[in-house]
Amino acid sequence: MIERTRQEQAVVANLADAGCDNEQIEQFMDFLKSGRKEAGLSLLAKHRRFLLDCYHAEQKNAAIIVAGPFGAVKEQAAGLYAQRLASMGFVSLAFDPSFGGESGGEVRNIASPDIFTEDYSAAVDYIGLLDYVDRNRIGAVGICGLSGMAITAAGTDTRIKAVATFSMYDMSRDMSRGHMDYYTEEQRIKIKQYLSEQRWRDAENGTYALGNHEIGFDEAGNPLTAAMEVPEELPEGADPAFAAFFQYYAKRARHPRAVNFVSSWTATMPVSFWNFPLMTNIKEVSPRPILLVAGENAHSRYYSEDAYAAAQEPKELVIVPGADHVDLYDSFDKIPFDKLETFFKSNL
Repeated sequence: MIERTRQEQAVVANLADAGCDNEQIEQFMDFLKSGRKEAGLSLLAKHRRFLLDCYHAEQKNAAIIVAGPFGAVKEQAAGLYAQRLASMGFVSLAFDPSFGGESGGEVRNIASPDIFTEDYSAAVDYIGLLDYVDRNRIGAVGICGLSGMAITAAGTDTRIKAVATFSMYDMSRDMSRGHMDYYTEEQRIKIKQYLSEQRWRDAENGTYALGNHEIGFDEAGNPLTAAMEVPEELPEGADPAFAAFFQYYAKRARHPRAVNFVSSWTATMPVSFWNFPLMTNIKEVSPRPILLVAGENAHSRYYSEDAYAAAQEPKELVIVPGADHVDLYDSFDKIPFDKLETFFKSNL
């Protein structure tokens, strides 16, 4: 019989109470005596995960998938939302859309309204197969430019039982009509001509040039097509929306795998968004509920308001006082997480 000190006996008793079997207890004590504390802690962590898996396997939980903003990665806003949702008791999954972050797909730095919408359904496939998820209680969250894909996915994929969006951007509308639909027909023709000619150049060069997915115009009325050059510091007199994006993507939340303020999209990427409008099926989300959240001062607010007008009941539009577009990425004092929790707990 092994003789143990009073302290060792207490450790053994605690391990037994935690569900460790004799073999695990002896392994841990051997690690402890030999000074291999890290190995012992690793053993306990593995046991803890085993117990949690056993616990979760015995109950089915509601789950929520999260993606966005457009050009961001899961380590940014989507991850923060997923963490908060997990703390509310939901199984949560933040994912990188195809062609970016840690997700697969070639060519990199490209976006697709079709494939990004499919990514939501693929995320439902994955999370719904987990033993501890109730596949009849799955919701979706879209942030910024992924909002349109979340709603489009929910319009067809009835496995998504509720969908919420924050700081919505309709990327098809934005790329093909400009902010606040300012493109004239002449400007639209110029952009299409540029994109078409750029495809010839890419084909001839055997590679993909980078460019601007939100194409503006110079004083002569010509499209501004160069890839973004990220300044080291915010220029004086910068547009407020640009300033907010800069402070988030280039400063406090910068991530090397993100596209925004790190690299640029491929120059011809907007073509697919011109071809395929998002959210044409928004009415088909009903009778499943939609929650749309936008900042009072957000330059993108009209997207949420227009989506709300187009959607059928049940639907809810929440305007956050004093918030701009980027505030709803990571400003925990402004993001209405209480509303988000109530929405999903009432509908999943």
